[in-house]
Amino acid sequence: MQPIEGTTDTTQSERPQQRAFLGTNSISLRPYLPATILVIVIALIGFWPTYFGPALQGRVDVPPVIHLHAFIYVTWLAMFAAQVTLAATGRVNLHMQLGRWMIAYGVLLVTGGLMAAAHGFGTRLATGDVFRAQRWLFGILRDLVFFVPFLIAGWLYRAKPELHKRLMIMATAILVLPAVSRMTFLGTPVPLWKFMLVWPIPVYLLMIHDFYKKRLIHPVYLIGVATMFTMRLILPFGSSHTWQVIAGWITSFYRATLG
Repeated sequence: MQPIEGTTDTTQSERPQQRAFLGTNSISLRPYLPATILVIVIALIGFWPTYFGPALQGRVDVPPVIHLHAFIYVTWLAMFAAQVTLAATGRVNLHMQLGRWMIAYGVLLVTGGLMAAAHGFGTRLATGDVFRAQRWLFGILRDLVFFVPFLIAGWLYRAKPELHKRLMIMATAILVLPAVSRMTFLGTPVPLWKFMLVWPIPVYLLMIHDFYKKRLIHPVYLIGVATMFTMRLILPFGSSHTWQVIAGWITSFYRATLG
């Protein structure tokens, strides 16, 4: 295969991936642009009242670790949007080069989430309300536990664009769950039906596109929406005795090492 104009064919391992991407019609990738924009809009709307809005006015008062977490989170969304744009416009080499950094950045994203979780957990423990702190921790760890498999699968299937693109959009959509939780205009707490109406909107768009073009819905989307539903459905587990036992071990470890 000849190198793409303006780029270099650098490694043998890249060639199968390049051929796979070149075999994917860029038109089929275009629905991912509006879907990605919808993910970003959901994040902005959800976090605007508590973080983005006050931050623009210089009135947000949070610890540095939360600012770092927010920066990592926003940068992931920006990098993902860039990746979608590159793939949709046929700039395969650039997409693949940035992709190497995306998986490493995904590790940083998880690390930042754990750092923010440790800080938030410690802050809530300091109030003396251990049950509330442990219930809050469940929500944070749940998000990371469901995000990581989609991220890893997206990396493993990077040479199969039809799987890769769907796995990565699912991983990114999962990240905006906390944003939807903060949409108080939907209710406090947000009812399940409204949550499942708003949160997967970007995925619903892609499912509709799949069905319109192919008369079928890709299994990754079905698994993804089922995962989203499960993430909401298991929320009461954070108040269960089983979780309290597990969280008790985490609390003891936290106090022994970081407390």
